[in-house]
Amino acid sequence: CVPCVSVCVSVCVVLVVCQKLLVVTVATKETDGFKRFFRSAKHLNYTVKVLGEGEKWKSGDYMSAPGGGQKVRLLKAALEEMTDGDKIILFIDSYDVVFASGPKELLKKFQQARHKVVFSSESLIWPDRHLEDKHPHVVEGNRFLGSGGFIGYLPNIKEMVSDWTGEDNDSDQLFFTKIYIDPVKRKSTNITLDSKCRLFQNLHGALDEVVLKFEDGRVRARNVLYDTLPVVIHGNGPTKLQINYLGNYIPNTWTFEMGCTVCHKDLHPLAALEESEYPLVAIGIFIQQPTPFVGVFFERLLKLQYPKHRLKLFISNQEAHHEGQISSFLKDHGSLYQEVKLVGPEEEMDPPASRNLGVDMCRKDKHCDYFFLLDIDVVLENENTLQILIQQNLPIVAPMITRVGRLWSNFWGALSADGYYARSEDYVDIVQGRRVGVWNVPYVSSVFLVKASLLRAELSDYELFTSTLLDPDMAYCHNVRSKVIFMYVTNMQTFGRILSTENYQMSHLHNDLWQIFENPVDWQKRYIHENYTLIMKDKLIETPCPDVYWFPIFSDVACDHIVEEMEHFGRWSGGNTTDARIQGGYENVPTIDIHMNQINFEKEWQKFLLEYIAPITEKMYPGYYTKAQFELAFVVRYKPDEQPSLRPHHDASTFTINVALNQVGRDYQGGGCRFLRYDCSVDAPRKGWTLLHPGRLTHYHEGLPTTAGVRYIAVSFVDP
Repeated sequence: CVPCVSVCVSVCVVLVVCQKLLVVTVATKETDGFKRFFRSAKHLNYTVKVLGEGEKWKSGDYMSAPGGGQKVRLLKAALEEMTDGDKIILFIDSYDVVFASGPKELLKKFQQARHKVVFSSESLIWPDRHLEDKHPHVVEGNRFLGSGGFIGYLPNIKEMVSDWTGEDNDSDQLFFTKIYIDPVKRKSTNITLDSKCRLFQNLHGALDEVVLKFEDGRVRARNVLYDTLPVVIHGNGPTKLQINYLGNYIPNTWTFEMGCTVCHKDLHPLAALEESEYPLVAIGIFIQQPTPFVGVFFERLLKLQYPKHRLKLFISNQEAHHEGQISSFLKDHGSLYQEVKLVGPEEEMDPPASRNLGVDMCRKDKHCDYFFLLDIDVVLENENTLQILIQQNLPIVAPMITRVGRLWSNFWGALSADGYYARSEDYVDIVQGRRVGVWNVPYVSSVFLVKASLLRAELSDYELFTSTLLDPDMAYCHNVRSKVIFMYVTNMQTFGRILSTENYQMSHLHNDLWQIFENPVDWQKRYIHENYTLIMKDKLIETPCPDVYWFPIFSDVACDHIVEEMEHFGRWSGGNTTDARIQGGYENVPTIDIHMNQINFEKEWQKFLLEYIAPITEKMYPGYYTKAQFELAFVVRYKPDEQPSLRPHHDASTFTINVALNQVGRDYQGGGCRFLRYDCSVDAPRKGWTLLHPGRLTHYHEGLPTTAGVRYIAVSFVDP
């Protein structure tokens, strides 16, 4: 029983000592940083007393000049009301501080220091480097005092601050430093420094020393120089971004065991609201350059799951090429939205000006609750994106989007010394989905949601996106960071991707057809039949004739665009045997057609064959592998009064594909393909479906007469 009694007594002593600990901090307003600090304190069971709530901050920003005297004044006044001589005070900053461990460890390390007051330490002296020689030397560790955190007994701290008579904008760092370097006062108050960062870790001057240490269900910061695990982590001076990074994990914000532990807290649910009660959102759409799939962008905008009468649209289009797509959308659907404002290319507005104007539309509207910035090259596939972002209840939050096949995304995990992109240690894991959560980051772009209340307060400056040195989004994020407002990116769900605008051609009628290389995923979604991926799984391949395979390949849009592109080009052949377009100049079985190379589509066509036809060929003809080489790929036009049919022939190919580009019964009558050897016909070709059959020897075939309308097919002789 003795060990049990001993343990119980020990636990009671620890509890009593912990109850004597009081965390005191100054926070004149509840910032994002304070919320993070308080969340970590609550999780680890600290008792916190907040001073200065509602007061105007008069002590500077610590970056441009010393300050902090207001904290000492507030602390001195608060201590005068305390009388318990055994009370232990932990006085720390809060906006840039997180707790990594609980009171028990903190007090144990404090007692091991064997002094009445222990200050945090730094490797750099500030604000007066002329005092360097007056600092006591230490055997190992940091030599200089940091005023952002100290712990001590109430009487000793009272004594230490009793002489304060300074102004609110005077330096607290200098005040405490002068006490520490005075041998008499240092001895009287019994002060020492936490030189090896056992209790406090100041990040300024120590970034290379600090790494994350993942333990069971929690995360610590480890000082690798002194091999210590500090309890309090302080992003002092110019290390705000680093404390933001560490705060994404410490003490248990994200762990390998639990994932994100705070992502479902403090949400703003919308499910219980009537549609008329939904927040009013201004969506800013920005078009600055020629961009593929603009029509699809507006189709997705229309599908966004949010009451349209609670949306306002601000569309800034600086590219004349897209005016038709925008006007078509607004003509058909503009009336669904509460308000639409369009700024066209004739106004010659540059990117910063257009963004500033869009944001200001929301800022000036007292009913506007959020501004949702959305660049035209963003593919938002998640129809619930806007609701998800609003429910996160964050000041600024972006849905993570990436570029297909690359590590490029719409956020940065870190910044370089000159304020440009730097890769954080967790960037790749976040982008590739190995770490999922809501992440505090220094930069977001392309698509993000911002609370309108910020635009009317901290971000009231009209020129948010304007800079002589930075691009608009970098300027915006710089201004946000300067106001110490947190920006977040969420990868809790899959939201979409960002298009590549490189090599976008504008010389065609349907330029998106040429995007199979630059934006293959979007090309497939636009132009490949929706059932193509189910061909093998659901056995969609039909065999209407021996060794003839029939399956869906093109969407209706693809069929229409190819036909319209050919008619727009308009240079149909005469259907003569003499044909300068082909090698040798002679065509044995001529058709009225246009070759793919005439519209500069041959490379894209071969890519299509390799990606979508070759896999089916290899399944249907086991042991045969194709590189999808071709000499002839063309679109044929059949008309009763022009060329209604095609006489029997063999194709000059190993295999042939024949894709129906329009619909029998609706667009034409008759038509089809007959394989003479088997006396087998495909009389009613389905739009977007292809016939795949051998070319030489076995599959002698003819084109059946088109009796009315116009029939179009795309033909390719593969591996001649």
